Amino acid sequence: MTKTAVRQSIYQPVQPGLKFPDLPTFKSAEEDRRHRKERLAAACRAFDKFGFSYGTGGHLTVRDPENPDLYWTNPFAVPFAQVKVSNLILVDHSGTVVEGNYAANRAGFVLHSAIHEANPDIVASCHAHTVHGAAWAAMGRLLPPNTQDVCVFFEHHTVIEEEAGAIVVEVEAGKAVGSRFGDNKAVIHQNHGLFSAGTHSIDEAAWWFIALEHACRVQLLIEASATPPKPVSPDAARHTRQHFGTPYMGWLNFQPIYDSLVHEQPDLLT
Repeated sequence: MTKTAVRQSIYQPVQPGLKFPDLPTFKSAEEDRRHRKERLAAACRAFDKFGFSYGTGGHLTVRDPENPDLYWTNPFAVPFAQVKVSNLILVDHSGTVVEGNYAANRAGFVLHSAIHEANPDIVASCHAHTVHGAAWAAMGRLLPPNTQDVCVFFEHHTVIEEEAGAIVVEVEAGKAVGSRFGDNKAVIHQNHGLFSAGTHSIDEAAWWFIALEHACRVQLLIEASATPPKPVSPDAARHTRQHFGTPYMGWLNFQPIYDSLVHEQPDLLT
């Protein structure tokens, strides 16, 4: 049952005794580490469930709680559908696998290490080669606030033109991209695809990525329509972002996904 003494969102119930997701607490770094790895594995399974798989493309990372210069990530060339806690790898910023038996994705560690190094507040980051994200990224444009859902990204996402369309496998190229992330929760990398970030958790970063791909899909449908959209006003867009676009709400929106995945695919925890 939820504890409502300290409320982080208007969505948290005031009435005591109701069932509602609780933020996790940990007695040790090892407990925190296990939790992060479980959520990372679940995020990979979620990406498979939502159709985000594309060959070897796609990488999700979360910092280690005890050694924040190291990060856990999915093993290279292992399908999202087969990622589990036991095959995750721990990688340093030079791409050396510190723990685990699988190789690291070269483009993955080049980009994510640059993102983590340039932005110490970012705990987790996600990237995948999605259909609608790639289509929208080809335009090199921000997403306009045409729906309530996309307003969570209003004034909180950016387009990065550096290294557009070039596979980022060189360290300096990765730094050119990572340094542009700033305090945004999401990035559209021109001619490449989508990136998300979480300052709270891998749960948050995964949800922003799912929401961003959804927003790209909706916007492409809008632009394919013969009817011009009526955009949300800037004030209304900011109001929505302030209530539904917070790190806490990113975490909260991932909880039903996590619960359903653990129920359907309990092997992800092994």
